[in-house]
Order: sequence, then structure tokens, then C-alpha cells
Amino acid sequence: MTSLLLQLQKASVLVFLVSSMGAMGLTLTPRVVLTPLRDVRFVARALALNFLLAPALAWVITIVIPLNRGHAAGLLLLGGAAGAPFLPKLIETGRADLGRAAALMALLTAGTILFLPLVLPIMIPGLAADPWSIARPLLVLILAPLAAGMLLKSRAPAFAVRIAPVLAKLGNASLLLLFILLVALNARALIGVIGSGAILAALLFFAVLFVLGWLAGGADRAVLGLATAARNFGAALAPAGSCFDDPNVSVMVVVGAIVCLGVTFLGAGWVRRRQVSAATA
Repeated sequence: MTSLLLQLQKASVLVFLVSSMGAMGLTLTPRVVLTPLRDVRFVARALALNFLLAPALAWVITIVIPLNRGHAAGLLLLGGAAGAPFLPKLIETGRADLGRAAALMALLTAGTILFLPLVLPIMIPGLAADPWSIARPLLVLILAPLAAGMLLKSRAPAFAVRIAPVLAKLGNASLLLLFILLVALNARALIGVIGSGAILAALLFFAVLFVLGWLAGGADRAVLGLATAARNFGAALAPAGSCFDDPNVSVMVVVGAIVCLGVTFLGAGWVRRRQVSAATA
């Protein structure tokens, strides 16, 4: 039964990534995606928040909260893994700028591919991340469906309009299933970390990232707040499973994934309520 659920979890990840990124691509054009990247201040803030502040915050938390070595390494991996594939869904929930979200997806995914294998070995002694093992799922499951969706929109716009809502609903359902499976399949591990400080560290990490992204985001605070807090736990799991013998590293990434989904979607709901209040004021 467990093996079947594990296969279902893998399938839900695959379906969510392909359907959600494809749906977003079907609603965008290359110009919409590339235009925000010409905003030097926006790009600089996004890179600083995700590849300077987030890893620094993870490191500070591992000092303030006495975590075991594996849990600390897992949090540091999350600190360097930006460009969460569920960011578009967060932005949609928060009624923020979807075009800027797509631009950030491309920017932060590329940054993660470079950052994880090059910088994290300095922060985590003993880590030897294979760049291709990190880059491959990001390219195949995130950037490729996004590009395919935009190509289809340019060639068959009427068909794109019809199929985009179907893919979006499929992405929503698969994300909900993924969250349920993460909790169910890792219940014992989650119980095991109670009292270790891992859950508290994850809560602090994601909540503080959202607040700092919001405060530093200026006119783009909704997008940057959510994008900074939403870490790419799929990218973090690649080196966690292949570069460490300690299972606590992967456990911490899974704990972080569950906490991240909870904190960021609560944040997106808060952003949405602010948007509605501002529109009706």
C-alpha cells in the first residue's frame, strides 16, 4: 500500500508541474515574461532576497535554534532552492501579477541551478551536488511546459483559451493531492521531529522570508513576498537524497515542504484580502 501511495505521490508531482506550468504558459506571451526582467531594480531585489537573504536567514536560524546536523543541512538546502513551481498558483490566489511571477520562475530557476551546486558546498561541508541532477528536473518539468504553453498560444490561440482552464483545474487537484500525500506518507517522520526544533525552525524561516520579501518588495511586494517564501523543495530534495547519507536531511526538506505550503498559501490568502479591501475602499 505504501509503495502505491509513493508512486501516486510521484505522479501527483509530475502532473502538478506539467499541468500548472503548461496552463500558465497558455495565458502568457514571451513579451509578458521578458518585460519584467528588464526592470533592473525588480531583478536585483529578487536575486538578493532569494540568494543572499534566504540562505543567510537559514544559516542564522541553524545557529539560534540547536538543530541536529541533518536538519540544519536540510534547512540550508531550502535556503538555496528558489523558484517554487507552485509560485504561479500562489500569485493567482493572491491576485498579484502573473506575468511577473512567470518572469521570476525563469529567473529563480536559473539562479537555483547555478547556486545550489556552486555555493552550498561552501556552506555545508561534505556536500557535492551534481549540477545536472539539480538542473534536469527544473528544465524538463518547469521551463519546458511553460515554453510549450507559450508556443501553443502563439500558434493556436483559440485552442489555448479552451485548454488552459482544464489544465489549471488539473493542477489545483494534483497540488491538493500532493499535500495530503506528503502529510500521510511522512506522518511518522513528522512525529519524530517534534521537540527537535525542526518544525519551529521551518515556521520561522518561511514566515520571516515572507515578511522580509514583503517589506523589501516595494511596488512588487506581493509578488516578491510570496516568491521569496516559496522555496523549491523539489530542487532541494535532489542533493538531499543523493549527496547525504543522513536521512534527517531529506526529512527536514519534507518538513519544510509541508510548512512552506501552509505558510505561503496563508500568506497568499492574506494578500488577496488586502487586494480586495483596497479595490473596494
